Amino acid sequence: MLSTLFTDAGPDTGIAAALETAGAVDDGLLHGFARIDEDRAAALAALAGAFSGSPLRESVAEAVDKIVAGSVADDHLFALAAARIALFGSVHDALLARADAALGRSRADWHGERQDGDRPAAAATPVLGGARSWLRELAITGWRGVDHDLVAAAGQATEAALGDPGLRRLAVLLDGLAAELRAGSPIATMDPVPLRRWADLWSRALLLARESRRSAPAETVTGRLYVLGTDVHEHPTAVQVQVHGVLEVTGAPTRLVRASVSAAKVDTIVGPAIWRLLAGHPMLLTALAEHRALDLTDMPLLAGGDLIWRDAQARPGDPADPFTTARVHLGAALAPATPPLERHPVRIAEPVLVEDLAAVTLDTTRLPACGPLTPAAVSAATAAIGLLRWDDGAWTVQPLGVQATVKKKPVGVHTGDWALGPADAKAAKSAGEAVEVLRERAGRLLRK
Repeated sequence: MLSTLFTDAGPDTGIAAALETAGAVDDGLLHGFARIDEDRAAALAALAGAFSGSPLRESVAEAVDKIVAGSVADDHLFALAAARIALFGSVHDALLARADAALGRSRADWHGERQDGDRPAAAATPVLGGARSWLRELAITGWRGVDHDLVAAAGQATEAALGDPGLRRLAVLLDGLAAELRAGSPIATMDPVPLRRWADLWSRALLLARESRRSAPAETVTGRLYVLGTDVHEHPTAVQVQVHGVLEVTGAPTRLVRASVSAAKVDTIVGPAIWRLLAGHPMLLTALAEHRALDLTDMPLLAGGDLIWRDAQARPGDPADPFTTARVHLGAALAPATPPLERHPVRIAEPVLVEDLAAVTLDTTRLPACGPLTPAAVSAATAAIGLLRWDDGAWTVQPLGVQATVKKKPVGVHTGDWALGPADAKAAKSAGEAVEVLRERAGRLLRK
């Protein structure tokens, strides 16, 4: 039962030890790998020792020796980033196994390709080199030494990466990290420094900037997608809407899947206005706003459970209440395997149905401003659909939708209810004005 995750007492010593070992990289990034004292050298040696029986043994040991000796090269930083990601991956696996046991959830095995897959186009090579150069300077300098000039140096690499659709994920990572460093400056006096978060971004960006790239395995599926809920990831310069659902395909097990759509934005576009940025996906938005199933035809599906969303290959179908979907389908749905580079505790986001809200910890800090779901609505709820997460050593549930009894009838409120605009006409007009004004001004500039 889900409640067992919230009643287990005491920390897991294995998880704590793995996180402490990974802290050697985090601390090195704080002070800079150009300045390694005895304590940090000992922590890095312990990191190398933790991999003495793994395939990373030689590369991590060599990286630690070279860095302690004062030589910091890309390969050495790659090895540290890979070691850190592997440690967090082990924590992810342990936590997810515990969650699956509590939920009685079956999970597919990973059958993806190996990491030594396709190489990027030759045109991308200098772009990747520029990204690696900036990330290397960050590692050598350390967060405490970052200044405005070093943050500004990310601009050229980010702009170049944005010009290549295959490097869009790297570009967003670089842009986000640079924005957070800029907002935190002067970091020398910042307290506390978000060590783990910035090290996560740095490690992932560095591995994405390698000159070898894995091709994500995909299949095409034709079937019916039932929406469970919508999560919104918003940044001043980008927004992503991630839809969690259950996929029915004839002759195959029912599966848990995700569908994500993204858009660039400016920091003045907030609240319900962000849906206007996603107007190029009308089928998906209609299904969210009207609570309908989606009939998919030959939609690509990655091994990690992510649909590569193509709106033209989807059509809104019959009405489908998310709570009915959760009660009927969620318990038996097969969960996807997690791709190797996605294995991190923060990535755990398992759809769950909670009908005993007192038995779990609900996290309302993640509720986006683009929908009608508010802390007040959550507090009045009798049931919730949410994402099970592990954050800072504790399990929480992030609500995606709630159900309450009003005049003896169940009434639901969901994050995606305003996908076609707020119900209030005045609010809907206001939500669209910011986007339309910016588009008009952009068009005027282009005409000039």
